[in-house]
Amino acid sequence: MSIPEKLSYTKEHEWVHLADGVATVGITAFAAESLGDVVFVQLPSVGETITAGEVCGEIESTKSVSELFAPAGGTVTEVNETTVDSPEIVNSDPYDKGWLFRVRTDTVPELLDATAYAALIQED
Repeated sequence: MSIPEKLSYTKEHEWVHLADGVATVGITAFAAESLGDVVFVQLPSVGETITAGEVCGEIESTKSVSELFAPAGGTVTEVNETTVDSPEIVNSDPYDKGWLFRVRTDTVPELLDATAYAALIQED
């Protein structure tokens, strides 16, 4: 299973790429595989203020509905409409075309690196 080294990860199985104060957020391949076929995503709205660690959306699959937690607090600057219109992209390309949203943030809580995340999913 792919765990890109350039990204950071949460214990809730989300990935974060921080560049110039903007965090791009998605779910990991492990999460996508665990969920099964993703059929619906509800994401925060552009301009919405989200708080790190709090629910900011949900992902529905053929197996279940899972909450999406904000890995960083701030203002949502962009939502990936491709994932809204074609949620299956979250399964097929979670680290590239399947990203979920971007948030402008001043602070990002402590996240896991790829090695720590790999250890976490081995425990699950």
